[in-house]
Amino acid sequence: MLVFNGKYDALIKNIGQFLTDGQLRSVVAINDILIRTYWLIGKEIIEYEEHRNQQGNLGTPLFEKLTKDLSEKHGKTLSRSNLFYIRKLYLKYPNGESLSHKLSWSHYFELLKIEDDIERSFYEKQTILESWSVRELKRQKKSALFHKLALSRDKKGILKLSNEGQIVEKPQDLIRDPYILEFLNIGEQDKYLESELEQRIIDNLQSFLLELGKGFAFIGRQYRILLNNKPHRVDLVFYHVFLKCYVLIDLKRDEAEYGDVGQMNMYLNYFKQEINRDDDNEPVGIILAANNDDVSLEYALGGLTTQIFVTKYQLYLPEKSVLEERVRRILEENNDKNLDLY
Repeated sequence: MLVFNGKYDALIKNIGQFLTDGQLRSVVAINDILIRTYWLIGKEIIEYEEHRNQQGNLGTPLFEKLTKDLSEKHGKTLSRSNLFYIRKLYLKYPNGESLSHKLSWSHYFELLKIEDDIERSFYEKQTILESWSVRELKRQKKSALFHKLALSRDKKGILKLSNEGQIVEKPQDLIRDPYILEFLNIGEQDKYLESELEQRIIDNLQSFLLELGKGFAFIGRQYRILLNNKPHRVDLVFYHVFLKCYVLIDLKRDEAEYGDVGQMNMYLNYFKQEINRDDDNEPVGIILAANNDDVSLEYALGGLTTQIFVTKYQLYLPEKSVLEERVRRILEENNDKNLDLY
């Protein structure tokens, strides 16, 4: 009779780990081969087009003919759309070594839809940094994440954002203005309570975490604290694993006012004294409102030693064309300033 002990359990565990690791490596290897193959096909198409251009033969509908002839010889492996983006892959990444093995062809297919090189580079770097799925990449493109982050930067900052992605090094790097909460499915004219807004965020927590950015861990909602025997509750509490700090979020149905700043200041001081561990950094407070009373908030925030940020949320996707125009102006204005220096 066979006796199975702890060593057998370890055997099963180790074999399972080998299988998992092997499957993962095989997927990565297949993906690398596919992208490399597509890059070579794109290179072949471009070189053929350049030769044809030299010969003055510009009339042949190349993609249609390629799709038909390749289908006859190799089956329906490459559609006209695929061939178009395969060609574009080589055009945008002429140095094949710059292609990342961390991205699938489906990722590159989405990235190649972005015409602006600066914007595309940002989404590429950010997808790698945050390990976005293709679905997450699509949503961040749709919510115009690059343009929202770019609006708070000058030309140098925008180019850094494009080359490196959004690297969170300080609390200010956490903030987006506005946050886009279209996944809550609340109409712009709908009436709702703050408690309903909070509940919808909890119901869509995965999407909300994606909107917040990488590094947020959910701690709780209506987090109870006791001051002078009086209970107070923080709407949402998170912990940021990279900055090593608690992040408190206060939701406002309408506009944020100076009294909200005082309340958040109290919460942050409580967390600093009562909740923080020795290796935690100071907590961060975010007041997330539909509108802001900018003048009173400016005075309320002045001189505070705690880290409080007041920002807005939108319940619908922004007009991307408007954001693109604003970013373009920032780049052009910085160009003009640089010219003035000479």
